[in-house]
Amino acid sequence: MTPPRIRPVALCIFHHDGKILLSEAHDPIKNRPFFRPIGGGIEFGETSAQAIEREVQEELGLAITDVRLLGTLENIFTYAGTPGHEIVQIYDAKFVDVSVYALPHLDGQETDGATFTAKWLAWEGFTDDAPLVPDGLYELLKKVTLLD
Repeated sequence: MTPPRIRPVALCIFHHDGKILLSEAHDPIKNRPFFRPIGGGIEFGETSAQAIEREVQEELGLAITDVRLLGTLENIFTYAGTPGHEIVQIYDAKFVDVSVYALPHLDGQETDGATFTAKWLAWEGFTDDAPLVPDGLYELLKKVTLLD
């Protein structure tokens, strides 16, 4: 059994017309959805900004520009009955291909082959029953005035 560890993660906020691009996932134990920005783990030897560029390219096949660090969150959570602990670098960036902003959703694929759909969602629609994660993200986005 692998000992618990803190995982370094980089996530990116893409925003357009009052909406942000989020992937919906489901916790089978809590039996509820949650919404998370695009991104993933930071690999040894890469910066968190490099991780964002790599993750978006791997998951969505898209290039990004204007990568800007918004802040850092510490996320202690339970998913599928397993505790987790992440240090999360939150970035803002733009897609090089501006036509992406007109799409209602983007199809993505994780490195393990799992597919997902990322959708443009209004930022005010999250609740305890369908939260925006990681914890503190909503407050950070308000603080940096990314959300009205």
